[in-house]
Amino acid sequence: MDVNLALPLLGGLSPQTFMRRHWQKKPLLIRQAVPGVLPVVSRAQLFELAARGDVESRLVVRDAGHWSLRSGPLPRRALPALKQKGWTLLVQGLDLHVAAAHELLTRFRFVPDARLDDVMVSYASDGGGVGPHVDSYDVFLLQVQGHRRWRIGRNVAPELDPHAPLKVLKRFVPEHEWLLEPGDMLYLPPQWAHDGVAEGECMTCSIGFQAPRREDLAQQVLQRMLDAHERSDVDPMYRDAGAPATAEPACIPPAVASFAADAIQRCLADPQLLACALGEVLSEPKPRVTFEGKEPAPHSGGVRLDRRTRMMYDHWHVFINGESFRAAGRDASLMRSLADARSLSRKQLKMLSADARDLVQQWAEAGWLHDDGEPT
Repeated sequence: MDVNLALPLLGGLSPQTFMRRHWQKKPLLIRQAVPGVLPVVSRAQLFELAARGDVESRLVVRDAGHWSLRSGPLPRRALPALKQKGWTLLVQGLDLHVAAAHELLTRFRFVPDARLDDVMVSYASDGGGVGPHVDSYDVFLLQVQGHRRWRIGRNVAPELDPHAPLKVLKRFVPEHEWLLEPGDMLYLPPQWAHDGVAEGECMTCSIGFQAPRREDLAQQVLQRMLDAHERSDVDPMYRDAGAPATAEPACIPPAVASFAADAIQRCLADPQLLACALGEVLSEPKPRVTFEGKEPAPHSGGVRLDRRTRMMYDHWHVFINGESFRAAGRDASLMRSLADARSLSRKQLKMLSADARDLVQQWAEAGWLHDDGEPT
């Protein structure tokens, strides 16, 4: 992707300009960001996905000012009648299950894959919505069917409605209001309050981004580092030969505290260990994702990553689905091309070393990538 090329998707801005002016700073309304847009799924297909146990779904109903929330699986009988007003079906992670949703998500890869999250589809009957709320992450709201009226404003009153089963703002002060039609899109930075209400039957795609909490990311990365450290040849046992007898047995010896501090410092002092753990965490597949293995077969052409596969890299490693591999030279360059383009041509495959080709074959057998002609 040429990040300096103006895009209709961003209202004529280049990705570089959009990131500088708007990303995490201020909203942007884009009329006809995707002209002629079609829903990534039909209503019937969306209802079928909501009924599956491996798909995250929620039903939100507002009736006479009262909210109700039910989590999936949601069989069709659990959904209200189409003519009933004020209900919304939210289906998360459509990009994992529907090729068109995955293709939509790839349009936003001017933001690093480590930040991209998923495509959620919101189907709403007339008057449906989830109430005024704020998100802790950036989001693009693309209208793909029908009309939805959006009101947005700064979150000046963060108190939530204590009676609502979802995070609805108790007081919402809108600053702008727009009616979006198919093809229109609204970008919102984190913590901007917004309320979208369907005018007639409508469908909206939300392209969301990951914003991990510092503590959560630290916990996951440190656990990976500790696991890797345990597998190393370093002797992990505390020793205190020559320690004196104590008359204060409940007092923690300073030497133990020093031992613990030294263990943590040893982990953090290794930049490659930290980088490896971070890459494994960031490339971990989404919850509920499973891959189907297949019989080994020679590649007749190029290969393409499965749409559920998460692949990234840093200066030293290649990461795929929570696993890390050291890479250097031409192999590293080609593996990075696979991660960026999510595909390798037949010519590029032949340029890999024998060990790297064996690795690609293992990934194919695990279902992580496919021949170019196969569905992904």
